[in-house]
Amino acid sequence: MNKSLSLCKSLVIMMLTMCFCVNAQKPYGTNKYIDKANLLTTKKLDSAIYYLKKGVDFYSAEKDTINIINSLCNLSSLYDNVLDYGKSYDGYWDALILADLSNDDISKARVYQELGWLYLSYRRENESLRYFNMSLKLKKKLFEEKKISQEYLVSNYFAMVNCYRINDNMRMTKVYIDSCQISLSKIGSGEKSFYVEAEKAHYNAVVGGDYDGAHKLLDDAKVYFQTTEPSYLTVIHFLIAEVYRMEGITDKSIRHYRESLRFSEMYNRHLGYKHFNYEVLSDIYYSIGDFKEAYHFKKKEQEINEKIFGRRSENNKHLIEIKDKYRLQKEKEITLLKEAKIEKLESQKRIGFLQNILMGVVVVFLLMYGVLFLRNIRRKHKLEKEKTNEVMKLKNRELVASSLQLIEKEEFIIKLKESISHNNEIDLKAINRMVQSFQNSPGGNWEEFEARFTSINQSFYKNIRNKYPNLGQTELKLCALIKLGFSSKEMASLLSMTIESVHTSRYRLRKKLKLNKGMNLVDFMSTI
Repeated sequence: MNKSLSLCKSLVIMMLTMCFCVNAQKPYGTNKYIDKANLLTTKKLDSAIYYLKKGVDFYSAEKDTINIINSLCNLSSLYDNVLDYGKSYDGYWDALILADLSNDDISKARVYQELGWLYLSYRRENESLRYFNMSLKLKKKLFEEKKISQEYLVSNYFAMVNCYRINDNMRMTKVYIDSCQISLSKIGSGEKSFYVEAEKAHYNAVVGGDYDGAHKLLDDAKVYFQTTEPSYLTVIHFLIAEVYRMEGITDKSIRHYRESLRFSEMYNRHLGYKHFNYEVLSDIYYSIGDFKEAYHFKKKEQEINEKIFGRRSENNKHLIEIKDKYRLQKEKEITLLKEAKIEKLESQKRIGFLQNILMGVVVVFLLMYGVLFLRNIRRKHKLEKEKTNEVMKLKNRELVASSLQLIEKEEFIIKLKESISHNNEIDLKAINRMVQSFQNSPGGNWEEFEARFTSINQSFYKNIRNKYPNLGQTELKLCALIKLGFSSKEMASLLSMTIESVHTSRYRLRKKLKLNKGMNLVDFMSTI
């Protein structure tokens, strides 16, 4: 199975598990907005999203943390189900922060598991397993404390089944299928889980070649889901088609792959299966010489692949690099809030002291800037072209490294001071919002910097884009800062990155520029 097929498979399995988690247990509570959205999901998706967003707003106004988390998780799950992973990721991280601040371990375990599936869909198996294990560890602790039932463990075991199955680790797949069945037997309901039975059927077909037994289990599951959850027939028909394909019965496998597509489109659910079905059908039709159908499904596969994973896809842009930075910022905010609780009485003095220091630094730097500016005016007719360029570089560095950073810090302190002056006690939520505003502000300043940089180095961006069209926006920013001779520490501050991330970005940039080890990156940029 090729790389693209494996990637599709991860999406498919993720969708299977999301359904299992919703139906194998009744976790985390509900509310009137969630109930209304559940009635509209398969028919009016936009309306379902509207009610869940309304629920988030309503319970935020009521300061009802539990219902905010429930609404966010259901909204994120809905986005996940229709392949809008960027919005899903946002919602889960917001829910995780609320759960952490309110010490809600049940919700934390839930979000860890959902994040595991999001990472798995992008083939980040190690990160996915880390979150699955974090969720499982926390749920086992809660189970021992008798805060949750055995059912809560089953969904985690089932997640591990699929994670190892995607990586073709059938030995560990069997281990967690057994864990699912053992846990279900301890519940004592006496009923089978047809989600687990479907996985067991596929495992038996792959490992033991028990095709008849697999068909029997899958047929029973099909009958069950026809009355309980028809949308899940998308998954069942796909698994049936897989077994027929293993047997070499082409006509029946094609029929069931098409049925899987039909149910996916009918109920607007499990859309991850569409991509996988398109690719498999294209391969099958090509192998039997029906090139027209093969081309038809290959084209559909490429369209949906571009939508989800293409360079212009919002999912691809946001879920990995950008969203990981967002997560790190959120973690820093949590740390800041915890420290604020401990140092509440000292915070006002520290803020006042910091304000005075920053104001003094601003005055000093403004005086320095004024002196340098006047000196440059007097000497501009005497300096040679090379010296003029050096002065302009210095001007750029001072504008960015001093003015922008100091302005941002000044605005931050002013906002904090205004907020504190209107309250006898510190409003942690207000501080949180202002910290977010402070951390997210560099974007506008960067545009100002970039405009000034371009006016000074007019042909730089044009030249480097012509030579290296595959460079991304962040890499172009890095090139500009390298050209100006910024240190790694200064780059990290301006780009809201860690120094380690800057070093990694420089290394990747060298690879894209195809520079030899002996070639200095700064010297190279000076030639652009």
